[in-house]
Parts: sequence; C-alpha cells; structure tokens
Amino acid sequence: MIRITATLTALVLAAGPAVAAPGDYGFFSLRNTDFIVLLAFLGFIGVLVYFKVPALVGGLLDKRADGIRNDLDEARRLREEAQEIYASYERRQRDVKTQADQIVANAKREAEAQAAKAQADLARSIERRLQGAQDQIASAENDAVRAVRDSAVQAAMAAAAEILTGQVRSGQRSAGIDDAIEDVARRLN
Repeated sequence: MIRITATLTALVLAAGPAVAAPGDYGFFSLRNTDFIVLLAFLGFIGVLVYFKVPALVGGLLDKRADGIRNDLDEARRLREEAQEIYASYERRQRDVKTQADQIVANAKREAEAQAAKAQADLARSIERRLQGAQDQIASAENDAVRAVRDSAVQAAMAAAAEILTGQVRSGQRSAGIDDAIEDVARRLN
C-alpha cells in the first residue's frame, strides 16, 4: 500500500501542467488532464487511507453522535422532570384551591354562626331590657298605688281627726275615739 501511494505521488509530481498539454494521446496517457486528475484523486484517497483518516473521521463522527445521543437523553430526562414538576404544581394548585374553598366555607359558617349568636344575644338583651322596663313600670305602679293609699290614709285620718274634733266638742270623746279607730281599721283592711 505504501508503495502504491508513493508511486502515485511520484507520478502526480512528475506530471505537471507542461506534461499534461492538450493533444490526442489516449486516456491513459500522462498528457491527458483527466487521467492526471484521476491519478491525483486516487493518490489523495490513498494518503487518506494510509493515515487512517476515514477511521479518525468515523471516530469523530461516532463521538459526535454519542454526544448528540447523550444530549438527547439529557433533554428527554429534563423534559420528564419538567413534566413531573408541572404536574406537581398543578396538584399543589388544586390542593391550594381546595384549601381556599374550605377556608371560605369555614369562614362563611363561622360568620353565619356569629350572626346567629349576635342575633340571639340581641334578642336576649332586648328581652332583658323589656323585662327591666316592665319591672320599672310595675314598681312605678306599686309606688303610685302606695302613694294613693298613703294620700287616702292621710285624708281619712284628717277626716277622722275633724270628725273626732267635732265630736270631742260635743262631749262624746271616748265613744267617738273608739268608733273612729274601728272605722280606720275597717277602711285599711
């Protein structure tokens, strides 16, 4: 292989532009430019094969393909992680929404309970005030009745005193006193 490559290289170098002048010498002649180009191409391919360039290029391409494959695998893994994180956030969002709905429902129930309690407290307060007012009215009525009785007793006593004074003048003092005491006792009871 080395001999072939060396021979081809020597032929390519020997066949310069002056050697490849136009003319009708046949295809396999060193004066034919097409044949010279073919020999140069084959020499170039031989040099590439000799220095194992296709293997090196294949290795580089394999490395590149492995890198791309690894990048794709990493991208798939990251995509799956992103989908899991997204699903987790959606679950959390649903949980938070559920919790918020529960908090609102609890707050509503508590507000309704507080309103009912406040209403009951207000009703009890109104009832206590009404009862207090009725007690004050009853007390005022009792005071008024007592005042009227006291006035009646004083008027009766004054009338009795006048009657007694009039009877005492007429000389019936002791009998009149006894009658007046009985009369007052009857009126008070």
